[in-house]
Amino acid sequence: MRPFAIGLSAALAVAILIPAAVISAPKEEKGKPAIDAKAREQGMKEAPAIIQASGAGCTVSDARYIGADAKSGSKYYEVACSEGMGFAAIAKKDAAPQLYSCLESSAPQADGKQGGLACILPGNANPGAALAPYVKKAGVTCDVENARAIGSSTKNSYFEVACKGGAGYVVQTAAPMNLAGEVVVNSCLLYEEGGNISCKLTNRQTQLQVVDTLNAGAGTNCAIKDKRYVLSTKTDNYFEVACQDGKGYMYQQTSATGAFARAIPCAQAGFVGGGCTMTDAVAAQTEAAGLYTKLATKAGFPCDVEKYGMLPSNDPKKEVVELKCKGSDVGGIAIFTATGGTVYDCLTAEFNGYRCTFTKKETQYARLTNDLKGFNKASCQVSDVRVMGSNDSEGFVEVACSDGLPGWVLGYPVGVAKPAAKEFLSCVQAKGIGGGCKLPTNKVKS
Repeated sequence: MRPFAIGLSAALAVAILIPAAVISAPKEEKGKPAIDAKAREQGMKEAPAIIQASGAGCTVSDARYIGADAKSGSKYYEVACSEGMGFAAIAKKDAAPQLYSCLESSAPQADGKQGGLACILPGNANPGAALAPYVKKAGVTCDVENARAIGSSTKNSYFEVACKGGAGYVVQTAAPMNLAGEVVVNSCLLYEEGGNISCKLTNRQTQLQVVDTLNAGAGTNCAIKDKRYVLSTKTDNYFEVACQDGKGYMYQQTSATGAFARAIPCAQAGFVGGGCTMTDAVAAQTEAAGLYTKLATKAGFPCDVEKYGMLPSNDPKKEVVELKCKGSDVGGIAIFTATGGTVYDCLTAEFNGYRCTFTKKETQYARLTNDLKGFNKASCQVSDVRVMGSNDSEGFVEVACSDGLPGWVLGYPVGVAKPAAKEFLSCVQAKGIGGGCKLPTNKVKS
């Protein structure tokens, strides 16, 4: 997932729009800009109302009057906010105030010098640090080391932050800034270098150093040959690593904390951004299919694995894999651990929280027909099936018969790899289970 390009206004060029005669550089005292007492007095008197009218999330803690343009009627102020980053404010007659964060107004101009709206109040001495609460609100861990303004659109302002340790992020806030508004923080890796929104405080090589940290915690014994960023979701970032021994992995990182989540072998990583590109994924998949064949057979489910698919697992010690067997309609859901495994066929897998996608439900008809024989219902050739649901101990299946006569409900124990039907009900008896029978020939007339 990559962000769309966003058109930005020329917010960083704000000082160019101010007549040079209006604002003169402040005098200095002991190497620091001096703040005129009268300018501060006027600023504290006039600026709070301007800030309130702008809608910014700012309680004015300090302010100074900068100057005015008699021709346009505009007045210029700097304000410091108790909540964090301050602003340069432009008050115009018969128009809404314009606010620019101190990171924007203090950015060097084309000649390398600061413009007339640069922030000099003591409360605005470190505007980059004021981005920390915004980053924290987005749930991202970052010890802000450096920051810069990227620009603003009509609704949003964009900043870059560089974190200690090499990570970097683009921070999107409301414009004007308001901590109560929406905040979005994305890794710099999501943005193409040179785009209208991109990172300059950290480079790609520095940003990818995080992969070395993930590799150290992965336990894969991978001597990294190459690495790349793959994609990000709302909760996770994914990186591919190619190892010196020919193996490869996708490393999943929790985006909010930067913590290592799991290592996905390239043979199982086809669901992540098209899979691995720096290693031979086909060879890895063939090798994995052979491994799953052995593991499934050992678990009592003979299957020459032709195709497999990884399913989400909340337990990092368990692999949940759907299996399709070569030359057979049989399939199943396997749960493998370091000590063994269990394989559910595609019917009983649904009782245990999984669903097959490689195997069609028609392949279960013969098995269900045979199960009915155990209840002396050999006349019913199963023609349709519906899983009704399950409780802590039993799962229920509705079947229809090919002769059009009313079908039946079979109950199977859950948590058992090869369960035998333990209960047999008519649709009348099963009214209270999963909403009752619903297959067309089984609907109970009221």
